[in-house]
Amino acid sequence: MAQRSRRLRKKLRVEEFQELGFELNWHFAAGTEPQQVDAVIDRFIADLIEPRGLAFAGSGYLAWEGLVCTQAIGRCSEADRQAVEQWLSANGGQAIEVSQLFDVWYGDPA
Repeated sequence: MAQRSRRLRKKLRVEEFQELGFELNWHFAAGTEPQQVDAVIDRFIADLIEPRGLAFAGSGYLAWEGLVCTQAIGRCSEADRQAVEQWLSANGGQAIEVSQLFDVWYGDPA
Protein backbone atom coordinates (compact mmCIF):
# COMPACT_ATOMS: atom_id res chain seq x y z
CA MET A 1 0.00 0.00 0.00
CA ALA A 2 1.32 3.43 -0.94
CA GLN A 3 2.24 5.82 1.84
CA ARG A 4 0.16 8.98 2.02
CA SER A 5 1.57 12.31 3.08
CA ARG A 6 0.38 13.86 6.34
CA ARG A 7 -1.41 16.57 4.35
CA LEU A 8 -3.32 14.00 2.29
CA ARG A 9 -4.21 11.90 5.37
CA LYS A 10 -5.60 15.03 7.00
CA LYS A 11 -7.57 16.00 3.89
CA LEU A 12 -9.01 12.47 3.62
CA ARG A 13 -9.58 12.27 7.40
CA VAL A 14 -7.90 8.89 7.73
CA GLU A 15 -5.42 7.27 10.10
CA GLU A 16 -4.52 9.75 12.88
CA PHE A 17 -7.08 12.22 11.46
CA GLN A 18 -9.99 9.75 11.50
CA GLU A 19 -13.07 11.21 13.19
CA LEU A 20 -15.21 8.95 15.33
CA GLY A 21 -18.69 9.71 16.53
CA PHE A 22 -21.94 8.00 17.40
CA GLU A 23 -25.65 8.22 16.70
CA LEU A 24 -28.32 8.45 19.34
CA ASN A 25 -32.09 8.20 19.55
CA TRP A 26 -34.35 8.87 22.51
CA HIS A 27 -37.87 9.91 23.40
CA PHE A 28 -39.48 12.26 25.87
CA ALA A 29 -42.61 11.16 27.71
CA ALA A 30 -45.89 11.71 25.87
CA GLY A 31 -47.38 15.05 26.78
CA THR A 32 -44.07 16.75 27.56
CA GLU A 33 -44.47 20.47 26.97
CA PRO A 34 -42.40 22.05 24.16
CA GLN A 35 -40.80 24.49 26.62
CA GLN A 36 -39.61 21.59 28.76
CA VAL A 37 -38.15 19.82 25.71
CA ASP A 38 -36.32 23.02 24.73
CA ALA A 39 -34.98 23.45 28.26
CA VAL A 40 -33.66 19.88 28.39
CA ILE A 41 -31.96 20.19 24.99
CA ASP A 42 -30.40 23.52 26.00
CA ARG A 43 -29.06 21.94 29.23
CA PHE A 44 -27.85 18.89 27.29
CA ILE A 45 -25.73 21.12 25.08
CA ALA A 46 -24.57 23.48 27.85
CA ASP A 47 -23.89 20.86 30.55
CA LEU A 48 -22.52 17.96 28.53
CA ILE A 49 -21.83 18.56 24.85
CA GLU A 50 -19.89 21.85 24.93
CA PRO A 51 -17.77 21.14 28.05
CA ARG A 52 -16.55 17.90 26.46
CA GLY A 53 -15.68 19.63 23.16
CA LEU A 54 -18.37 17.68 21.34
CA ALA A 55 -20.91 18.72 18.73
CA PHE A 56 -24.52 17.53 18.45
CA ALA A 57 -26.56 17.60 15.26
CA GLY A 58 -30.07 16.36 15.74
CA SER A 59 -33.73 17.09 15.58
CA GLY A 60 -37.04 16.04 16.99
CA TYR A 61 -39.85 16.96 19.29
CA LEU A 62 -40.83 14.05 21.52
CA ALA A 63 -38.71 11.59 19.49
CA TRP A 64 -35.15 12.79 18.92
CA GLU A 65 -32.33 11.47 16.78
CA GLY A 66 -28.91 12.86 16.14
CA LEU A 67 -25.18 12.51 15.72
CA VAL A 68 -22.48 13.33 18.25
CA CYS A 69 -18.92 14.01 17.13
CA THR A 70 -16.07 16.27 18.19
CA GLN A 71 -15.98 20.00 17.42
CA ALA A 72 -12.42 19.73 16.11
CA ILE A 73 -10.74 16.89 14.27
CA GLY A 74 -10.75 14.08 16.79
CA ARG A 75 -12.50 11.08 18.17
CA CYS A 76 -15.32 10.61 20.59
CA SER A 77 -14.51 8.09 23.27
CA GLU A 78 -16.39 5.30 24.94
CA ALA A 79 -16.57 7.60 27.99
CA ASP A 80 -18.37 10.21 25.85
CA ARG A 81 -20.92 7.62 24.74
CA GLN A 82 -21.56 6.52 28.30
CA ALA A 83 -21.79 10.11 29.58
CA VAL A 84 -24.41 10.99 26.95
CA GLU A 85 -26.47 7.91 27.76
CA GLN A 86 -26.29 8.55 31.51
CA TRP A 87 -27.13 12.24 31.15
CA LEU A 88 -30.18 11.52 29.01
CA SER A 89 -31.35 8.81 31.43
CA ALA A 90 -31.04 11.20 34.36
CA ASN A 91 -32.88 14.00 32.54
CA GLY A 92 -36.06 12.37 31.27
CA GLY A 93 -34.84 10.48 28.23
CA GLN A 94 -36.66 7.25 27.44
CA ALA A 95 -35.86 4.38 25.06
CA ILE A 96 -32.32 5.69 24.71
CA GLU A 97 -30.25 4.07 21.96
CA VAL A 98 -26.58 4.96 21.52
CA SER A 99 -24.69 3.40 18.62
CA GLN A 100 -21.16 2.12 18.70
CA LEU A 101 -18.41 4.51 17.64
CA PHE A 102 -18.00 4.77 13.88
CA ASP A 103 -16.09 6.81 11.31
CA VAL A 104 -18.36 9.83 10.74
CA TRP A 105 -16.94 10.45 7.25
CA TYR A 106 -16.91 6.92 5.87
CA GLY A 107 -19.36 5.07 8.12
CA ASP A 108 -16.86 2.36 8.98
CA PRO A 109 -16.94 0.80 12.45
CA ALA A 110 -14.20 2.06 14.75
